[in-house]
Amino acid sequence: GQRGGGAMDSAAKGGYVLANLAEVVERVLGFLPTKALLRAACVCRLWRECARRTLRARQRIAWVSALEPGPAENHALVRALARELEKVHVLPQTVLYIADAETFSGHEECHEQKKARKRNSKETALALEKLLPKRCQVLGLVTPGIVVTPMGSSSNQPQEIEEGEAGFALLFPKIDGVKIHTFHFSKDVKSRVFDESKFAEAGLKNNPDLRVVLLFGYNSWKTGATRFLHQIVNPLNEKSIILAGGQVESFTSLTSENNHAQPGDACGVVGLAFSGPQIQSATVLLDQDVADERTAEAAMQRLKAANIPEHNTIGFMFACVGRGYRHYKTKRNMEADAFRKFFPNVPLFGFFGHGEIGCDRIVTGNFVLRECNDIKDDLLHGYTTVMTLIHLGSTK
Repeated sequence: GQRGGGAMDSAAKGGYVLANLAEVVERVLGFLPTKALLRAACVCRLWRECARRTLRARQRIAWVSALEPGPAENHALVRALARELEKVHVLPQTVLYIADAETFSGHEECHEQKKARKRNSKETALALEKLLPKRCQVLGLVTPGIVVTPMGSSSNQPQEIEEGEAGFALLFPKIDGVKIHTFHFSKDVKSRVFDESKFAEAGLKNNPDLRVVLLFGYNSWKTGATRFLHQIVNPLNEKSIILAGGQVESFTSLTSENNHAQPGDACGVVGLAFSGPQIQSATVLLDQDVADERTAEAAMQRLKAANIPEHNTIGFMFACVGRGYRHYKTKRNMEADAFRKFFPNVPLFGFFGHGEIGCDRIVTGNFVLRECNDIKDDLLHGYTTVMTLIHLGSTK
């Protein structure tokens, strides 16, 4: 019976190590995806401490891409998120998801009114929110087309998906030295003047660390919507801030303490503000004249010249529905391909929308790409594409 005793000993030793040696436990827990890690944290105090340290060290952005149509009853993004959240190695603190309007809201209703709409965007949005951690801020947008990098590697080829079911969710963990928050301004029917104290509340004013604001207008066809957008954009049009975004079909999720649901017929602006001294960002505008590979690559060359570090960086592409393959004479994926050529390891995300927000600008410390002699840049466009890089600091 001695061999049995030996086995007991090594099991006991293993147990001792896993109960007492933090370095070993941390090493082992490091292999676990976040959900499993959170379960392991319940085992004992040592494991809880190790799990906490492991989580804090995970500051890389993760993302979930949905490129294959889902079954009729739920959107591909819901299915992808349910599956992938079991595997991701981050604890999301802020999530930006964007899905295509056509299938997210289920416009594919049948002619016989008896068959109800297959999907309801509110239900889809709730299904997505339910999958994410309770205390996470979520901003969800629905747009006519999607730009997405498939999961697995930052260097995967980004796809411009102008028709069909698609979406992505960007998962931002808590990142040292970076603050990301959502905001929402909706047009008050009663007053014509925008109350600027709301900017300060949203961290968009008197915030010296503000570096990047991603802005999305919704219901832009409403009367007064463009004027309202100008009221928001103009005060933010400063040299030290990157502004980028566009007009979306609608926003479907906005969860955080201070954001309340709006009447469906309102118009307004939602967005994400990135603050932190280590953030570096650059953006270029591809205007209507950019209509072939050469001119698209010249624009990427300008973006490359900003010298934004490529690790821990994400790219955003906000394009007009009028661009894409029709604009480039049937050549598909033109702008995403041009981006990938110059930025081989930066994942790219974005959409085709109803108008674009942005201009050529770089913010690294106080360096600005193009000095404009105090004339405010024109930030609202049509038939253009805005390409933006956001670098969130060097990861350990």
